Amino acid sequence: MSGESIPFADRVDAGRKLARAIEREGFADPVVMALPRGGVPVAFEVAAYLGAPLELLIVRKVGAPGHSEFGLGALVDGEEPQLVLNEEAMRLVRPPEAYVKAETERQRLELTRRRALYVGDRPRLSPKGRNVVLVDDGIATGGTAKAAIQALRQEGAAALMLAVPVAPPSAVASLRRQVDRIVCLASPSPFHAVSIYYDDFEQTTDAEVVALLKEARGDGP
Repeated sequence: MSGESIPFADRVDAGRKLARAIEREGFADPVVMALPRGGVPVAFEVAAYLGAPLELLIVRKVGAPGHSEFGLGALVDGEEPQLVLNEEAMRLVRPPEAYVKAETERQRLELTRRRALYVGDRPRLSPKGRNVVLVDDGIATGGTAKAAIQALRQEGAAALMLAVPVAPPSAVASLRRQVDRIVCLASPSPFHAVSIYYDDFEQTTDAEVVALLKEARGDGP
């Protein structure tokens, strides 16, 4: 925890500050993976500063019947997209197996659509055997990050660092046990919505994601 002052000006500012903190960790030869959409501008700055490749890690929530915002788990992008279920939520809701299968397939199609939109047919960078820096623009509950971390572990990442500009102390404590290292610039208490800690928190558009990924690959702005 480096105690950076908040709010951050915007995601670019947060990414540059995060990059300097990550550099001090001495995490060798990493691949930077961004949780879209808001994590992409942050991760772009991190990858550029570290001279590291940038990849997307798309996560789609699998919602409960009639309450799509209540997550039963998440489908995480990969060579074979992985379903990571929240066991507590599954016990509480007890959804029919057919529902989980159908909703997972629906999210698989959306995940495929988004990857095609963002990166086309470019081969995905594999985390297997790599040091991975997982980046988002902030964490509220940590559910998405936790699913992403579990999936990256299952894909064989050598070591995992979670790097975010801001997150609540409870999420930092919980996620610290899931990764090899964690870099969080600010962890205010009480914690409010992530957007409160940015002067400019305009929604990142699909077009911005595509442009940043092209620039990261050297295809021009």
